[in-house]
Amino acid sequence: MAAAAPPINGNVSHWWQQLGAPAPRPELPGDLSVDVAIVGAGYTGLWTAYYLKRTRPALRIAVIEQRHAGYGASGRNGGWLTNSVTGGREQYVRTHGRDAATRFQRAMNNTVDEVIAVAAAEGVDADIKKGGEFGVAYTAAQEGRLRAFAAAEQTWAHTDLALLEAAEATARINVRGTRAAVWHPHAARIQPAKLVAGLAAAVERLGVEIYERTTVAEIAPHRLHTDHGTVSAEYIVRATEGFTANLKGLHRLWLPMNSSLIATEPLPREVWDELHWSGREVLGDFAHVYMYAQRTADDRIAIGGRGVPYKYGSRTDTDGRTPMSTVRTLTEILHRFFPATAHAGIDHAWSGVLGVPRDWSATVGLDRSTGIAWGGGYVGTGVTSTNLAGRTITDLILGNETEITGLPWVNHRVRRWEPEPLRWIATKGLYAAYGVADRAELAGRGTTSPVAHLADVITGRH
Repeated sequence: MAAAAPPINGNVSHWWQQLGAPAPRPELPGDLSVDVAIVGAGYTGLWTAYYLKRTRPALRIAVIEQRHAGYGASGRNGGWLTNSVTGGREQYVRTHGRDAATRFQRAMNNTVDEVIAVAAAEGVDADIKKGGEFGVAYTAAQEGRLRAFAAAEQTWAHTDLALLEAAEATARINVRGTRAAVWHPHAARIQPAKLVAGLAAAVERLGVEIYERTTVAEIAPHRLHTDHGTVSAEYIVRATEGFTANLKGLHRLWLPMNSSLIATEPLPREVWDELHWSGREVLGDFAHVYMYAQRTADDRIAIGGRGVPYKYGSRTDTDGRTPMSTVRTLTEILHRFFPATAHAGIDHAWSGVLGVPRDWSATVGLDRSTGIAWGGGYVGTGVTSTNLAGRTITDLILGNETEITGLPWVNHRVRRWEPEPLRWIATKGLYAAYGVADRAELAGRGTTSPVAHLADVITGRH
């Protein structure tokens, strides 16, 4: 038998490989004056431009992007449009009360449906299938965490979580060794690049200007300094997520965390018959170094995880090239979950960066004294959170006091990450500890390792 061909590695993502490279848009032609200047043509920037322009058509809005629209996490993610509150609701109970945390959860549920509705209204075919989110436990320790999680979730309004015992769970998605699972309806599978490309086209139809291949070096009050000129604006929106560390003065604001994915070749019907994965749910687990997966529209499995999570000095990704050790790890997870995929080829591997604040909680806000608004720090939940961020930034800029401008993540700020080598040690130690804990649990440990608990406390992830 001939050896399997190595996967395509990098080239931004499998999602962009499906679409083909986008036609280049013009660079910033020189100095420019607009009403609103947005840095970053990913989901946050484009959703903000969309809602601003829909609400106030007379606004002149320019989006400045260093590569092409959707080049970053928006065109590389795992395609989970789900209702997670980044960092968890419980932190907001402590600071804002349970009612505020409940309102945040309801807003995230509604945002899933808002993205689906706008995609339909704008004619964006992003392979959206609302099959819900399925989380599986396949070790005793994971089962303990899953059952505790389910019990806690079921005390909240708007979570709509169902606990599935092993037989019911495997009838839905046949993960080897399943002990229990949870499912909720507020999630959809998407093709990320199709969504971001369609959104970019939609904002251009509204009259928003998108300038690509233009690097912003510094964001100042009412001004952007770029390699193609200066942009002046009443409001600036920083929508740079994992690339924020490249901006002057913001190197330690959010840590650029790497996440990696692989995509199989299209799988035959007999494999899907064995896997039972007909509902197109997005799939995750209860490991510490967790995985995430989807069944794509063309019947592949795209599966991801952290890989090499952080590069020293907050260096950011370029074309998505992924270490082969990470490809092997993700392939091993795929085969452990689904033995029927043992002979499936891996067609593509890629990586991207996401933004991680020091308390692992997303934020959106506006500083009226400088005119600078921001949204980000999504820690992997950005497909949904970006839409809520775009609507919130719109309301903040327009001075509208609405239900979403009163949510507890608005104007949330935390301290910066430590200087090197401390932040490298913290993140390296975090994932090393979690890896040790996961291996112990796979080997039979029945409860969560104290190493994992300690890692949560040290890194501020608890």
